[in-house]
Amino acid sequence: MPAGRVSDRSDIAGGRMVFAKCQKLTYISDTEVVMQTLADQIMKRASTLPEGAPIAAKGLLHLGSRAAVDQALSRLVRRGRLLRAGRGVYMRPLESRFGARTPSIEKVVRAVSEQRGEVVASNGAAAANALGLTTQVPIRMVYLTNGKSRIFSVGKQTVEFQHAPAWQLLLADRPAGEAVRALAWLGPEKAGTALETLKRKLGPSAFGELVSVGPRLPTWLARSVSQAAHV
Repeated sequence: MPAGRVSDRSDIAGGRMVFAKCQKLTYISDTEVVMQTLADQIMKRASTLPEGAPIAAKGLLHLGSRAAVDQALSRLVRRGRLLRAGRGVYMRPLESRFGARTPSIEKVVRAVSEQRGEVVASNGAAAANALGLTTQVPIRMVYLTNGKSRIFSVGKQTVEFQHAPAWQLLLADRPAGEAVRALAWLGPEKAGTALETLKRKLGPSAFGELVSVGPRLPTWLARSVSQAAHV
C-alpha cells in the first residue's frame, strides 16, 4: 500500500479522534452551564424564603428533571450554599456578620415535619425537663414522630426521629401533650406525684385538656390522670 494512503488514513483517524474529544468537551461544558444555571435558579428561590423554610426537591421539578435537580442540590450542599435536612429536604444557611450559621434545630424539625406531613414532638425527657418535672437535661436531640425512625444531620448537629405510638403524640403542640409525653417517660411509679405538680402548673384549661384525652391513654396513665382530676 502506498505510503501516502497510510498517511492519509492516519490523518483521518486522528482527525476523528480530535473531533470526538471536542464533542465530548463541548458536551461537558454545556452540561456544566446547565447545572450552574439550575443551581442559580434554586438559590434565587431559596433567597426569597424565610428563615428555616424547607426547600423540597419535589418542589423544584419545574426547573428540570428529578436527576438534574438532585445533582444541583448535592452540588450546592458540597459548596456550603445549602444544608441537607433529611431526605429530599434542604435549607439555606443563615448569613450574619459572624458568617454562615445553621437555622435553629426547632425550625429545621418543624420544616421537616411540615414537608413530610408528620406529627413531630419533643421526647419525654425533654418534655419533663421543660415542665420542671426533672432536672435532667437531654444531651441528644431526639424527637418523637408518627413517621419512620431515622437520624439525619443538620450542619454539625445530629437529630434523631423516633417512631412513637399515637397516644404519645396526642395534643402534640400543646402543653397538655407535653404533659402526656413527660408522664410516659416518668412511668407509673412517678406519674401520681408528677400529676400533682402538673395540676398546679398547667392551670384548669390545659389540665382539662389532659383529662379529656384520658380514655385514649394506656390504662395505668388513664387511671392516674382520672385520680388526679378528682382530688
